[in-house]
Amino acid sequence: MDFNLPEDLRLMQAAIKKYVDQVLEPAAVQIEEEDAVPEDVVEGLREMGLFGMSIPEEYGGLGLDTLGECVVYEEISRANASVRTRFSTNNGIGSLGILYDGTPDQREQFLPPIACGEKTIAFALTEPDAGSDASAIRTSAVRDGDDFILNGRKMFITNGAIAELVTVLAVTDPQKKARGGITAFVIEKGTPGFSVGKLEKKMGLKGSGTAELIFEDCRVPVNSIIGGEAMIGKGFRTAMRVLDKGRLTLAAASVGMARRALELAVLYAKQRVQFGKPIGEFQLIQGMLAQMATEILAGQSMVYRVAWQKDQGNPVRKEAAMCKLFCSEMLGRVADTSLQVHGGMGYMKEYAIERIYRDARVTRIYEGTSEIQKLVIARELLNG
Repeated sequence: MDFNLPEDLRLMQAAIKKYVDQVLEPAAVQIEEEDAVPEDVVEGLREMGLFGMSIPEEYGGLGLDTLGECVVYEEISRANASVRTRFSTNNGIGSLGILYDGTPDQREQFLPPIACGEKTIAFALTEPDAGSDASAIRTSAVRDGDDFILNGRKMFITNGAIAELVTVLAVTDPQKKARGGITAFVIEKGTPGFSVGKLEKKMGLKGSGTAELIFEDCRVPVNSIIGGEAMIGKGFRTAMRVLDKGRLTLAAASVGMARRALELAVLYAKQRVQFGKPIGEFQLIQGMLAQMATEILAGQSMVYRVAWQKDQGNPVRKEAAMCKLFCSEMLGRVADTSLQVHGGMGYMKEYAIERIYRDARVTRIYEGTSEIQKLVIARELLNG
């Protein structure tokens, strides 16, 4: 068993780390205060090709395997979780449906501008009455000749306000719903009847825009269906395939955030003096640091192994859910412990751990809650 990363991946990891230290870390306060990722940072992501990590080279992407993507997300998330979300939809839930199931024409039309970051794509599944129960979506798509007419509302859509393209899940057969009645469409911003609604104000992830999307008699042609007419009713299957990978990459991002929380705790434990010596010399603090480091190693090991398994062509639905469950919960514990090491100063906004603590909380919710991951794992075990 060889646990070393390939040489090309180690070089990319080093380049990303350098970018994080020189560009992203200094920009963290600005991103938090302005609630936006600066355009020069976005341009840097484009220049490194990060908008097209998962997209094959034939469409202008980097063509990284899953392990490569996880390594990049881990390093980027050490600096700022919001920066990760700025390009993650182009690599994951937004574009993968087109890559997996799109027609040749759709791939040629949409993937190149997505890969270079010219266009941002979002993924619209969640609705006011359909969160964990994704099969309960109500947005409808009714056929009218060679068109479909969409009506409904989507919520909590990452990059929804800035995306030029959106992958939208809608009900085409209310009787079948998730069992053959949900279809995936790719819709361009500016299509009549498609508008952006409320912009959400969130507890964390400042700089990552989350919006409501509204469809009111939005008419789109049949060729907007991802995969064409043959894929009518098969959109839920596409969505579930996409979410499997998203759960794994989010686990990698959780590892990166946890690593940073530990780094900050270690630094503070060396510098903060109480009772005449650095608090890192006290055994209770040492125990906290040791526990954090151990859990991070466990999470990182899980992610790398499962990413490798996926790259070998093995099904990883259960394992991806395990990674997402463990790493998001682990991040919550690590962020909380790191803030505790900081004491009262950790509660102050001038310290980065305060931001990480807030940003960490949502990882147990999006891409499927911890409770949903447990259900997925148990179902796979019982049906195996």
